[in-house]
Amino acid sequence: QLKDLIKNKKIVFTNGCFDIIHRGHITLLKEAAEHGDVLIVGLNSDDSVKRLKGNNRPINNIDSRINVLSAISYVDYIVVFEEDTPIDIIKYLKPDYLVKGGDYVIENIVGTDYVESYGGNVCIIPLREDISTTSIINKTKSF
Repeated sequence: QLKDLIKNKKIVFTNGCFDIIHRGHITLLKEAAEHGDVLIVGLNSDDSVKRLKGNNRPINNIDSRINVLSAISYVDYIVVFEEDTPIDIIKYLKPDYLVKGGDYVIENIVGTDYVESYGGNVCIIPLREDISTTSIINKTKSF
């Protein structure tokens, strides 16, 4: 049980589709991991990505995305969720830190109110690269 494995640890949680892993993702995961003892990544299921990003996504299926994410040393655990948001996972884990990338504002981060209600922190990692999965996909269309 995950709760037993993370007991008495400072928990950091982030989430996303992580469809085509790029330098921005790695920076986010590295800096998120620095906030605590355990980094848990909530990963949107294929159906969830499709609802959020459109019928042509994900590019990589859930097994591929799990495989790539699990090879990143900063990531301790991956939890797949079917819903459009990870609020149920956030409520279950009660992370000390909820982390998102700089393309978000605190008011729009799912779980902010809940995490702050028990003294947890919500952090935004500034984007340092002008890169996104969508921009990579669009760039490949010009070939």
